[in-house]
Amino acid sequence: MAKLNFGGVEETVITREEFPLEKAREVLKDETIAVIGYGVQGPGQSMNLRDNGFNVIVGQRPGATFDKAVADGWIPGETLFGIEEACQKATIIMCLLSDAAVMSVWPKIKQYLTPGKALYFSHGFAITWNDRTGVVPPADIDVIMVAPKGSGTSLRTMFLEGRGLNSSYAIYQDVTGNALARTIALGIGIGSGYMFETTFQREATSDLTGERGSLMGAIQGLLLAQYEVLRENGHTPSEAFNETVEELTQSLMPLFAARGMDWMYANCSTTAQRGALDWMGPFHDAIKPVVERLYESVKSGNEAQISIDSNSQPGYREKLNEELRQLRESEMWQTAQTVRQLRPENN
Repeated sequence: MAKLNFGGVEETVITREEFPLEKAREVLKDETIAVIGYGVQGPGQSMNLRDNGFNVIVGQRPGATFDKAVADGWIPGETLFGIEEACQKATIIMCLLSDAAVMSVWPKIKQYLTPGKALYFSHGFAITWNDRTGVVPPADIDVIMVAPKGSGTSLRTMFLEGRGLNSSYAIYQDVTGNALARTIALGIGIGSGYMFETTFQREATSDLTGERGSLMGAIQGLLLAQYEVLRENGHTPSEAFNETVEELTQSLMPLFAARGMDWMYANCSTTAQRGALDWMGPFHDAIKPVVERLYESVKSGNEAQISIDSNSQPGYREKLNEELRQLRESEMWQTAQTVRQLRPENN
């Protein structure tokens, strides 16, 4: 494990160079890994483990996702089972169900958590707020986490491209004395680039804040606000979208992703530089109080409770799909469809 300096703060980081795939295979050579759930993270993590040579099976209820697992090469009765049978066969149970599904399936999983097994999560939600979720693991098992910093689709795509997606890792319970080795080996096995240390509580809190903030909620709110102001002042949909979204995602984001915000600024006009430097302060001052309220709502468990309540309501999936439909059919994202078709690679 390497100690690296991040902006003056020292953190523990593990890379594939210091914990290679061969070492991961050796650590887990006698383990049977069951991936429970085949939704967002399940396909990417299970297929990466399979391709990397680990003994992995999938546990999934009958339905569309079971059929998807079959299409991805999992064989019923050999590598694809019902949830309970997979849990019974496993020494490591990777719980990759949605937060709502974990609560409903937990009694089935818990009965197979016999001494010495490991229970793995990719999100700290169920454990951090277990007073609300009811997910309280037995005291005689390892409880561990590897949380990829991106979707399961990105994890799989980057794996196939020979790259890795960064992940955080945490140990909640170490009963066997082997929890850390199991955790890092699984993180390498699923295709992590580098891994940084966290806790279940910190991961859950930062993850919910990020999703509601800069990663999803805030970015949609900011983009829509600018798009609306431009449209309300006579700019066409194409112009408003290009100046709000297309230039950001296609031109500027690759620059600051590669070398930082200063590099992106340095590659823009002096007019853009001056305006950005002048206006980042007012935006920061306006937005930070909102982020502070958001963080407190997450930390208190309020956001977890909202999620639990909404996801447990009858018809919640239909309501969600309706909200997503409205987003998809809004003028800004309808304009996006036309703009994407006009990109050079599509012509």
